[in-house]
Amino acid sequence: MAETKPTATAKATTSVQAKKRSNAISWIAPVMCILGGYMIWRFGMGAASGFTNPDPAGGFWPKHVGPINAFHSIFEGGIVVPVLIANFLIVIVFALERLLTITKATGAGNIDEFVRKVQYHLANKNVDAALTECDKQKGSVGNVMKAGLRKYKEMITETELDTEQKVLSIQKEVEEATALELPMLEKNLVFLSTIASVATLLGLFGTVLGMIRSFSKLGDEGGGDAARELSRGISEALYNTALGIGTSALAIIMYNIFTTKIDGITYGIDESGFTLTQSFASLYK
Repeated sequence: MAETKPTATAKATTSVQAKKRSNAISWIAPVMCILGGYMIWRFGMGAASGFTNPDPAGGFWPKHVGPINAFHSIFEGGIVVPVLIANFLIVIVFALERLLTITKATGAGNIDEFVRKVQYHLANKNVDAALTECDKQKGSVGNVMKAGLRKYKEMITETELDTEQKVLSIQKEVEEATALELPMLEKNLVFLSTIASVATLLGLFGTVLGMIRSFSKLGDEGGGDAARELSRGISEALYNTALGIGTSALAIIMYNIFTTKIDGITYGIDESGFTLTQSFASLYK
């Protein structure tokens, strides 16, 4: 009898094909948010109508004096403010983008309940019913399970391989399908994790610059008026800290929410692979 070649299963391709997804948002969104941050700072917070003594020359960074309310006072926080606003906008954009993607990947219904239904159908040797459950789930766990079930169904009628080789083939199919699904879930989370760390530092940087300007005025002018200007300058500088801390807090919260959801999906995928291999090994010895 001819020797069976273990590499024979390598010819089969995974049931879940790689999805070509453009990630243009990863560079378009930051650029647009930076421009948007400057526009909000320059033409919103820095609108001439919001100051008692506006700078008639205008320009990139006008020297308006006398903000009429707290919103326009933020303008005097300096050039770091639009950068912080841009960071805040980036957090909002990628939080919405990840929310839509991960919600779609979670699919319909409860993942644990879906896995239990598949286990039930496999225990009754009804692979087609299990595949129908995958179509209903419509998420990443369903996609991986469906790829594994197709190989599972193929291995039932396979006569050239022993049970161990068949189980390994199913496991390999699940791993390939998983490798296609997980990167999509984690994509762009780096923006949230980076801003979570950097925003606070940027806020402190803007505050330090504002403090330097304030103390410089105190040294140049002196007297009671200078002390009053110092107090106002410190207040304006602290807007940078507030913006930085607020942006960082939002980024951390959203990052933790998404990683928790991804962990749940990953656990469901792992459970799917275990279910398929254990079911086949016990039912088709």
